[in-house]
Amino acid sequence: MVPGVFTSTMASRQIGKILIRNSALFLCDMQEKFRPTIQYFPQIVEVARRIFRAAEIMKIPLIVTTEQYPKGLGPTVPEIGVSRDTHDIIAKTCFTMCTPEVDKKLTDAGTSSVILCGIETQACVQQTALDLLERGLDVHVIADACSSRSMVDRLYAFERMRQSGAFITTSEAMLLQLLGGAEHPCFKEVQKLIMTSAPESGLLSKM
Repeated sequence: MVPGVFTSTMASRQIGKILIRNSALFLCDMQEKFRPTIQYFPQIVEVARRIFRAAEIMKIPLIVTTEQYPKGLGPTVPEIGVSRDTHDIIAKTCFTMCTPEVDKKLTDAGTSSVILCGIETQACVQQTALDLLERGLDVHVIADACSSRSMVDRLYAFERMRQSGAFITTSEAMLLQLLGGAEHPCFKEVQKLIMTSAPESGLLSKM
C-alpha cells in the first residue's frame, strides 16, 4: 500500500461507513419472557420494529433473528413483525448470535457490516458484538434498540463495546446513513417510519 493512500473500503471501516449491499441486520433474543423484566421493553421493541421494517423496504441482504432457549423463554415478540413463514429464526443456547449457521450466512452474503439490536445488552448483544469484531466485521449497535434488566449493565455494556471498536448509534441516524439522501428510491417509504421520533428509552436521563 502506498503511504497516505487509503482504499474506500479501508476508509469506510475506519469511520464506520455502512452500505446497504454488504450489511446485515441482527435481532437478538427479543422474546416474550423478557417482557416483564427488561427496562423500556415496549420502546425497544418499537424501535426494533422500525429498523426491521426499514431493512425489508431497503432490501438489506441478510436479516438474522435469534431466540435464546425458546422452549423456556418463548418466541420472538409479534410486534416486531418477524414471521416464521418468511424469516429464518435461529434457536440458540450460547450467548453469542455467531453460531455456525449464522457464520455461514454472513460468509454467503458477503457481509462486512452488522446492525445489531436486542437484549440483553451486557450479555448476548455484547458477546455478539465482540465475536463479530473478532471476525473483522464492522458492528453498529443501535442504542435505542438494546436494553437490559439493569440500566447500569446496559450503559457499561455500550461503553465496553465502544472500547472494543463497535459504533454506538441511534436508529434514526442509522436509517438516514443507509439511505444516504433524499434521492434514494426508498427514501419516502423509510421517512414515514421516522416522521415520529423514536420513543424515549431512558438513556439520556441516566448518562
